[in-house]
Amino acid sequence: MPEPSAPAPAQIAAVIDHTALKPDTDEKTIRRVVGEALEHGFASVCVNPRWVPLVAAELAGSEVRTCTVIGFPLGASTTHTKVAEAQEAVELGADEIDMVIDIAAANAGQSAELQAQIAAVAAVVHASGALLKVIIETALLTQEAKELACRAAEAAGADFVKTSTGFAGGGATVEDISLMHRLVGGRLGIKASGGVRTYEDAVALLNAGATRLGASASLDIVGAGHNGSTSDY
Repeated sequence: MPEPSAPAPAQIAAVIDHTALKPDTDEKTIRRVVGEALEHGFASVCVNPRWVPLVAAELAGSEVRTCTVIGFPLGASTTHTKVAEAQEAVELGADEIDMVIDIAAANAGQSAELQAQIAAVAAVVHASGALLKVIIETALLTQEAKELACRAAEAAGADFVKTSTGFAGGGATVEDISLMHRLVGGRLGIKASGGVRTYEDAVALLNAGATRLGASASLDIVGAGHNGSTSDY
């Protein structure tokens, strides 16, 4: 059997959501992160909703997309709140929405409730032509709940499933990406996020089935040096 592929740094850059999500992130940092994304050809810049108008304006006319998060980082807000957040985000210029699921519902086996919430957000996101990534927060889920969440996301019409917020004490693992790939690979995108810090991390996760990476250490991953990020994401 051939060895797994080792993609070039530029190939990896094209699937990285370059992130700045700490609550104390300032405008100077946001502008730096946008500049880095444009320079290196990252897939998107992922920021908290407060920064979406600035990022969308700075990225206008480029191929780098504007990504934001809702229900972040706990996932414990109501469906109404998540839908309202998503609606505002796309109106402000977001191209991609990363939504945290109701983690308690997943662990309780409440598939119908989980699917209904994701579907409600997906309807708003897709109406604007944006993409929806569903953060299942693998570090807080049982194995059964991980499977339930992936299936609910697919049934609800999400575009991606995603491992982690990076704020729950755990991040992407090869084992979780392999599980997600087995469940939804080829039909949904799979985003590995949380603790992706090196080129080797990135390659291992991509070879396991990830199709997108979320990282604040993006420059280290593509060999451009330490980026001084303020995010753990």
